[in-house]
Amino acid sequence: MQRHKRRIATALSAVTTSLLLSLSLASTPAHAASHNPIVFVHGLSSDSTTWDDWIADFEADGYSSSDLYAISYDWTKSNVTTASTLSTYIQTVLSKTGASKVDLVVHSMGALNSRYYLKNLGGTSYVDDFVSVAGVNHGTSIASLCGWLYTSCKEMQTGSSFLTALNSGDETPGSVSYAAYWSDCDAAIDPDTSAELSGATNVDVGCISHTDMNNDHGVYEQVRNFIS
Repeated sequence: MQRHKRRIATALSAVTTSLLLSLSLASTPAHAASHNPIVFVHGLSSDSTTWDDWIADFEADGYSSSDLYAISYDWTKSNVTTASTLSTYIQTVLSKTGASKVDLVVHSMGALNSRYYLKNLGGTSYVDDFVSVAGVNHGTSIASLCGWLYTSCKEMQTGSSFLTALNSGDETPGSVSYAAYWSDCDAAIDPDTSAELSGATNVDVGCISHTDMNNDHGVYEQVRNFIS
């Protein structure tokens, strides 16, 4: 009788363990183990904290904090210099996570140094998805207000030698998937359509201010869906 009871207890224990394991796996987001780490790049007169809201959103949607990286850099310097800094940063992220590629999510001037990295520093080999949010991809007349003071700002001026070279040939090189989200009432980018990229998925998100573009939850959801 005792032996029979032990067999029943053992069987019940095995079933319970199996059930708990199944429940644990079911509670884990399906994409949690399959996504790329994300590198966020800020723009002019900003820093990594500009991405705090979206990082929190990604974590709420199942991403680990160890897969979310927001770089800070000296935005007064040339975008060429920043692109080199970004290249080193991405290699560090890849080494730390063991991933082969990252997704790049950038705002405003961050689009310029990131695109320089992709086009001129071999970045297309290490980036899966590239998302430009209110990126100054073809320049803005507003940059004339600070172009005399900062090299980075001068490079954002419409028709600058930096932009002419950056946009020559293929604007979306390599096998990277590109998307550009832009607002039709962005006071910082003139004209608004300057934020578009030839060869990318270009999305007009409606009337959202330049500084709110990478805080807006509706835009976040579109970006999340694009890179997932």
